[in-house]
Amino acid sequence: MTAAVHVAEAGDQGPLLLCLHGIGSSSAAFAPQLAELGRCARVVAWDAPGYARSPDPDGPLGLDDYADTAAGLIRARGGSAHVLGVSWGGVIALRLAVRHPELVDSLIVADSSPGSGTDPAKAAAMRARVTDLAEVGPRAFAAARAPRLLSEQAPDALVRRVTDTMAHAVRLPGYGHAAESMAAADLRGELSRITAPALVLCGEQDRVTGVDASQVLAGALHKSAYVIVKDAGHLANQEQPARFNAWVLSHLRITARIPD
Repeated sequence: MTAAVHVAEAGDQGPLLLCLHGIGSSSAAFAPQLAELGRCARVVAWDAPGYARSPDPDGPLGLDDYADTAAGLIRARGGSAHVLGVSWGGVIALRLAVRHPELVDSLIVADSSPGSGTDPAKAAAMRARVTDLAEVGPRAFAAARAPRLLSEQAPDALVRRVTDTMAHAVRLPGYGHAAESMAAADLRGELSRITAPALVLCGEQDRVTGVDASQVLAGALHKSAYVIVKDAGHLANQEQPARFNAWVLSHLRITARIPD
């Protein structure tokens, strides 16, 4: 099953770059990428089904459904895409590359993991978030979670922006479907099937998925480069956008041959 989604777009020339946000976010998370990378690429950032301005899906969605919905966005624009996924979005991007390799020119996987299904405790914690959201509501849920997504040195204005993005993005049942897809995911056995070249990035101070999980991805993918983003937490693309974008641009210059 695929679902309708809202997207934010920037740029009208160059390769297609599809951006998939984390489980507590929306297309707003990619504002720095839309502004900068839109100068040399056609950047499309989605609100995942059941998030922010995207409608609620008709029924539960699994990881394959999210990957197929992303595939539909690529097909609608013709050709193929470079796919940038942050955290949960990275897990979707990896599954997309397995299911639809012809649509994925390359991967940029940031602060992600093979899925929470790799560890029973992590899977249980992921599922428990749904109860938390139902009990306290989006604003309190975001206020409790957002600070941990950034480094301890992150400015207050960024913490507020991340909190607001989450508060406006998450709701049930969409967040519940997403959490279950993440809790059930263990991609370790299929990473070797991915043929697309990949850039794996991780914030130096990521306290959520952590450096180790990103290293697992980089080590398992056949064609990968691994980068630590200094002075960044889990949301490296938002906390250190200049550094993050520079690495993405370097990757696209190699994989898409965009000019310097």
